[in-house]
Amino acid sequence: MKNIFVAAIHSKNKVRVEFYSKDDSSVITRVCAPMDYGPSRKFKDGIDRYHLWDYDSDNGPHTLSLPDNQISKIEVMDDSFDPKEFVTWPENWIIPRNWA
Repeated sequence: MKNIFVAAIHSKNKVRVEFYSKDDSSVITRVCAPMDYGPSRKFKDGIDRYHLWDYDSDNGPHTLSLPDNQISKIEVMDDSFDPKEFVTWPENWIIPRNWA
């Protein structure tokens, strides 16, 4: 899954992610932009996570960070994304990329 995810970062393709949502207590599917992969600055537990921009959230678009054990499927979509849609902070990515 990680290789598919990283390839989608580089190609700027949206992904469809199926994962277990703790808030919903069920498996849900979201359309997201892949942002990064690696340890979370928020959780500080050292666990590598898939960091995504969730376009489909009921609460509006936001960052979603999921560990591997919560994700059941990642599919790369034909739809592309523009990082300018959501990147409003100084970039400090774990996975190197050229989003200039």
